[in-house]
Amino acid sequence: MESQLQQLKSMTTVVADTGDIEAIAQFMPVDATTNPSLLLKAASLPIYAPLLAQAKSWALLQSNDADEQFSLMTQKLSVLIGLEILKIIPGRISTEVDARLSFNTQATLKQAYQLIQLYNDAGISNDRILIKIASTWEGIQAARTLEKEGINCNLTLLFSFAQAAACADAGAYLISPFVGRILDWNKSNKPDQDYSGVQDPGVESVTSIYNYYKSNGFNTIVMGASFRNITEIQQLAGCDRLTISPQLMLELENSHAPLLQKLSAESASSKISIPDNDEATFRWLMNEDAMATEKLAEGIRGFAADQVKLEQVLAKL
Repeated sequence: MESQLQQLKSMTTVVADTGDIEAIAQFMPVDATTNPSLLLKAASLPIYAPLLAQAKSWALLQSNDADEQFSLMTQKLSVLIGLEILKIIPGRISTEVDARLSFNTQATLKQAYQLIQLYNDAGISNDRILIKIASTWEGIQAARTLEKEGINCNLTLLFSFAQAAACADAGAYLISPFVGRILDWNKSNKPDQDYSGVQDPGVESVTSIYNYYKSNGFNTIVMGASFRNITEIQQLAGCDRLTISPQLMLELENSHAPLLQKLSAESASSKISIPDNDEATFRWLMNEDAMATEKLAEGIRGFAADQVKLEQVLAKL
């Protein structure tokens, strides 16, 4: 029998959650996604050393302002790594806007346009790029504007139905609900509960969002992310897309047990009504969801911290 990874690919688009070119070449996903944490890891690999130097040299020629130079360096590096990945994959690369801009719609738009221009200048068309933005209210509104202009977005750091509903209303191309981080929060705050199999709260969240989207005719793609184990992946087999780390892809590759499809558009059913998608409602629903509020803030802080570390690596070249 085929490996579980091959079985999964027959029902779900598999995306590589890494910036490691060798791992991407090994597992041959359709798409790939990066973030500041993954870029920081990639920056330590010898294969990327020339790209770091190229990014820094380019940025120094673009501006005399030190803060702007750092921003341009990391943008250029993320695009250079993205270009290398696009040589391997047939689909799209997700490239992330600086997490420190998560609460500024206009600044998010500005950097999104800069990233797109860098890709376009390298001969890459918009249909191979996803601009990755945190699912704050401000980030979702930036995505609304970008989607209308033909620039597709990946709304990340998504932990709640409120975020998912707002993203669908904005016409976002794709969302990335973080399965494992939802599980982490629940284990920490409610340690006595059983979270095995379908009772995993991250699995429950993605299943609910998927069924809501399909039942109401939303075209936004659901891409489960941030997995802690292959059981979570198995429980979401059939989801539009799943972005998986090389370690978990290897586990799936080594397993040849039958993999059952859990989700499908044909069988999707949801009793959740479409909420009002105004700012006040969004903020109130987020306020009422302690897990989503805490994990969103924590995720933004973590990506911002790794962004700073990446800038420090470039500064030391």
